[in-house]
Amino acid sequence: MKTYGQLELDTMARRWRIKDLAPHVAIAFKRMFPRVPVTSTEITMSDTDEVRADLHWFMARYPLEHDSWGELDEAVDRLAHRAAERDRILLPTWKPGAVTGFKEGRAPYLYQTQASKVAIANGGLLLGDDVGLGKTISAITTMLMGAPMPAGVVVQPHLTGQWKKRIEEFSTLRVHVIKGRTPYDLPEADVYIYRYSNIAGWVDVLKDGLLRSVFYDEIQELRHGWGTDKGNACGKVSQVAQFRMGLTATPVYNYGDEMHSVMEYIKPDILGDREEFFREWCGRERVVANPDALGSYLRDTGFFLRRTEDDPTVDASMPPANVLEWELDYDLDAVAGEEEIMRQLAQTVLRASFTEAGRAARELDMKMRQLTGIAKAKSVAAYVSLLLKESPRVLLAGWHREVYSIWSQALAAFNPVLYTGSESGPAKQRSVDAFTTGASRVMMMSLRSGAGLDGLQHYCQDAVIGEFDWSPQVHYQFIGRLRRPGQEGQVNAHYVHTNWGSDPVIVEMLGIKADQSRGINDPGQAPKPRATDESRIKVLAQRVLDGGAAL
Repeated sequence: MKTYGQLELDTMARRWRIKDLAPHVAIAFKRMFPRVPVTSTEITMSDTDEVRADLHWFMARYPLEHDSWGELDEAVDRLAHRAAERDRILLPTWKPGAVTGFKEGRAPYLYQTQASKVAIANGGLLLGDDVGLGKTISAITTMLMGAPMPAGVVVQPHLTGQWKKRIEEFSTLRVHVIKGRTPYDLPEADVYIYRYSNIAGWVDVLKDGLLRSVFYDEIQELRHGWGTDKGNACGKVSQVAQFRMGLTATPVYNYGDEMHSVMEYIKPDILGDREEFFREWCGRERVVANPDALGSYLRDTGFFLRRTEDDPTVDASMPPANVLEWELDYDLDAVAGEEEIMRQLAQTVLRASFTEAGRAARELDMKMRQLTGIAKAKSVAAYVSLLLKESPRVLLAGWHREVYSIWSQALAAFNPVLYTGSESGPAKQRSVDAFTTGASRVMMMSLRSGAGLDGLQHYCQDAVIGEFDWSPQVHYQFIGRLRRPGQEGQVNAHYVHTNWGSDPVIVEMLGIKADQSRGINDPGQAPKPRATDESRIKVLAQRVLDGGAAL
């Protein structure tokens, strides 16, 4: 049989080497494998089942001299079997059988057992279920359905107590929370909980394989890869663990290249090495050229699973949020004296040099959102007071300390508590305890401070967004603090805005910054209207100069 080059596997480097390709075959190979540099004379590629299957397919047209048919055939069979098994598990009619280890009265939803079974069949999974779908319970279910033990869970610092409480509340697993960065003799346990902030101190212990499974909560914490202390430590844990699972509704916070870093902790080389990934997927530095294609590819590999509230199996479990929009009055006296500085900043944004305009844009954005929050703060508090005539508790989202102060005074009768970036972990927990026990009927939460917080859904159904963020996902995550497994009623999401300041612009542009994460998370869905960071502030600046901000 005629051959067109040579193929060999370097088992030590875990890479395929392709050499001596006929010129026209080399052109075809590089066209079909965009991760390969177009200037390469001797080609190397990462060794994964996906690459093996692609090589098998390529050689049906252009045979290469090699002795690897066995490895390639086995990879094709593994991929076909895994895909068929995954499709079978994800059917709404699939029956998981009994899941032992859950306490009486506690049981996972079907979609949570489906995620666990897929993860165990793979040996790993990035679970990107939307906010509120109970990824913590999915992780616990995975531990009980066969993940090798003992397991390690790596969490954000303020979530250690919550994870311990959930595991012990739902299961019979023994849990130990790691104290500090200095290693000590560990008690016998099924689950050890580490913080991203202390795991680096334990790396010399963990690199020898203490943990057979590892679960990364809010795995976007590792989006910068091995270059950080926590990233390096978690990388070494992943290398020796038999099972790896990541949990996050937002694996991409900024640019699509973060997905490569995240997936390296779950399934190394599934997207090739970093250079291969950039050549294949990125149109320019850090930006994925086709997020929809990357999202579809990751799903097709079976190592990324994401469901939303619209998934048939999920939809049968929880009703969607009831979205309510209300326009409120604003108080110009509360922001008197700010007119001239706002106009000066707006003029600088629209007419100054690039550097000056950028600095002014940041100041205008911060100042206008602060003033908008202050101007409507009393109206927001009055709205919340009305809600509390019927609702037992309200979760209230804000951003600025000055706004929290106004709300605190206006809502003093309801003993409001804070959960923001300024409180310590114990202080946050005291606020949660006061809110869940009924000592406080209002929790004021910073829009970006509630990641991973669970348990509020048992006590509250009303989420009021009193100040806005430019990112719609931030709002959705906030609502997800209440709309999650355990919520017995329908969640009401109250968007309270005013026709003044930054609110009208933000309300109009809520689709900004969503497209990179939308394409990867939900490929094929039509993108929302977008505006760049620069254009949105220019719209805001023009509104100020036109008098639309009523300054």
